[in-house]
Formats: sequence, C-alpha cells, structure tokens
Amino acid sequence: MTSVRRTAGGTALLALLVATSASALDSKEPPKAEPRMQKVLEAYAALEARPVQTLAAPEARRQPTAGDAAAQVAKDEGKTAPSTAALAVRHVSAAGPAGDVPLHVYTPAGKGPFPVIVYFHGGGFVLGETKAYEPSIRALAHGANAVVVSVDYRLAPEHRFPAAPDDAFAAWRWVLAHAQELNGDPARVAVAGESAGGTLAAVVALMARDRKVAAPLRQVLIYPILNDDMSTPSYQRNANAQPLNKPAMQWFLQQYAPRPEDRANATALPLKATTLKGLAPATIVAAEIDPLASEARTYADRLKADGVTVQYREFDGVTHEFFGMHAVLPKAEDAQKFVIEDLKKAFGGKP
Repeated sequence: MTSVRRTAGGTALLALLVATSASALDSKEPPKAEPRMQKVLEAYAALEARPVQTLAAPEARRQPTAGDAAAQVAKDEGKTAPSTAALAVRHVSAAGPAGDVPLHVYTPAGKGPFPVIVYFHGGGFVLGETKAYEPSIRALAHGANAVVVSVDYRLAPEHRFPAAPDDAFAAWRWVLAHAQELNGDPARVAVAGESAGGTLAAVVALMARDRKVAAPLRQVLIYPILNDDMSTPSYQRNANAQPLNKPAMQWFLQQYAPRPEDRANATALPLKATTLKGLAPATIVAAEIDPLASEARTYADRLKADGVTVQYREFDGVTHEFFGMHAVLPKAEDAQKFVIEDLKKAFGGKP
C-alpha cells in the first residue's frame, strides 16, 4: 500500500488532482439522445439560446426554450399535437401572501363535476409561465378528463424563497375552497408539476401534511428539483447536457435560494425533509439525460421506505423538458399516458 506524505505541497497536489478529476468528469458527454429527441436538440441548438448562467434573469426569460424547439420541429414536419380544442379556459386569482396569485383554469367539455389537478409550471423558479407549458396542461386536462388549474407563482430573483411555495400553497387552499365554482370535485384534487413546478407539487404535499390541510389524492412530480447535491451520478453524467445542465442549475438555485439556511429547508428542497411519512401517493417521472434524474429516484426510494405508494419511471434517451413534446416525441406520449393512468386511478376511474 502506498503512503502519502501530507506536506503542504502534497496537499496542494492532491487538491489539484481532485479538481482535475472533477473537471474531467464534468467534461463527459451526456448519454446519447434517442433519434426524435436528438432532432429537438438540434433545433434547440439552431435557436442559439445563450446559457442562462451568463445572463440576468430578465434577459434569460427572453431566450428561446426547448419547447420552442419542439414547436419548430412540429412546424417543419407539419405536425400538431392531438386536439384539445374542447377545453374552456378562464382566468381567476387566489388571495396570496403578497397579493393575488394568477390562476388559469382549463375545463373539459361535459357536465362535471370533474376531478381537479393543481399544476405548477417549470423554469427553475426564475423562468416560465402557464402559456409556455400549455402542451402539458392541455394533455393532462384532456387525458385525465380533469379541470387543470395552472398557477403563475412569483419568480426569483425578484421574489426569492419562500415566495413560490407560499403562492403554491395559497393556490392549493383556494382551489380546495372553490373547486365547486370551477365545476370541480373538492374530494378529488391532485397536484402536478414539471421541474421547479414538480418541486412545488411536492412542497404542497409536505405543507398540507404538516399544516393539517386536506392532502392531494396524488402528487405528480415530473423531473422535480429536490436537492442541491450536485455530486450525484446524474449530475456527473449530465453536467453538460442540454437544455438543462449543472451550470444552469447552479444559477437557478443561486437566484432562488442563495442562503444555505434556505436550502436546508424542506419547503425549498423536499429531500431535506426529516421524514416523508404520511404524504400523498406519488407518481414520479425522470429523464435519463437530466442532472436531476438521481434525486428523483432517491425521492421515490425514500417515499417507499416511509410507507408512501409510489409509481416511478425513468425514460431513457430523453432530456429535461421532454414531457410536453408529445407532438413530435413518442416518449413524451408514453410519459403522459403513465401519469394520466395513475391520475385516473387516483380519481376513481379506470386507467
């Protein structure tokens, strides 16, 4: 066995070797995308979006998105998403801790009352809005035959943690109280979200448990942000992935929760929770080419260990943000079917 002398020079050399090793690890190419996903990634590259970590938040919000790339592929191929034109859309608001929280209500055709899904969009707590995530929202409303209430919560850095969770929970409580006015059934309400929105869906489930408010029937977490540990296997293999990578995640978390004490709070990052016992059953979607994949799996495992029913799937060959790309990506359709079947079971219908 070789011994190592802990001289100052040796320590410096060791630090250099560790840093070099980490740099080499981060320089790895991510897993190869499946062909349809690759086409979207090529379209995204052609849009020449600048890395968010090089921008201030207002400028980052003006950059092209992966959703824009999928829409461009669909346009080039003459494809459209399955029609959900029967949905009626209205705009209301919930009283939040710092003013009204905008809500956008998507209602299927028919008599009702319908089950309800409270939905939170993605964007790293900094970007995004309901309109950008309409493909996902419409697919859920149509597939689950449910009212979807999409929440436009406050964004960082103008409104840092805990603004988004506070708005999310205010919206949850408002929907419970007003579901009947939306032609919804207050006894059949779930939460769902993508990316940062998946975080907020998980947070609502935690807050409902801890504050003894009615729990969601199901929490649907689609590639959620759950931790700030960037040494996980998925961060290592996807450090340079697109459209989400390690530098971008560092930037998002710095905008949203820059203080260590905030990041230690389960209301910011749910994997920091002491226990997950008593939470709503979960449906979790992960993507192989995504820095967040490992934490989604870890959360699923912890939920199961704490006695919570979990349906979990990781979809290979696809990236963060793939869920709403069903117009051009069959695996997005597969992921939506997986989620919708679980929601319909939770709502008491057949899958």
